[in-house]
Amino acid sequence: MPLSISTLCVLCCFPLLAAVSEYHIQLKDHLFFPSRITIPANQKVKLIIENQDNTPEEFDSFSLNREKVIFANQKATLFIGPLQPGEYSFFGEYNPNTARGAVIVERQKLEVPDAH
Repeated sequence: MPLSISTLCVLCCFPLLAAVSEYHIQLKDHLFFPSRITIPANQKVKLIIENQDNTPEEFDSFSLNREKVIFANQKATLFIGPLQPGEYSFFGEYNPNTARGAVIVERQKLEVPDAH
């Protein structure tokens, strides 16, 4: 029996409806908190950066191929990935000596059910 158009759309679009994981970083006193975040490999994620300083900062990462100005007391959203396992550094372009961090990408560990 052939599938209806609406059923086919739901089946094809279902992966697009899956929630994207969010990760939060704060920028305060020209430092990123946390300075290192760990995300799963091979998945697109949402990175929300909140600038709590009274000055703007530019989130910059050559390895992530991203740059975004975050105005004072504002938030910015970046989507990164899917990425291969590894370490991807980032920095604040206006304060590169202090505002530094990294995204650590790890393969997800498979949980083995307890046999008890």
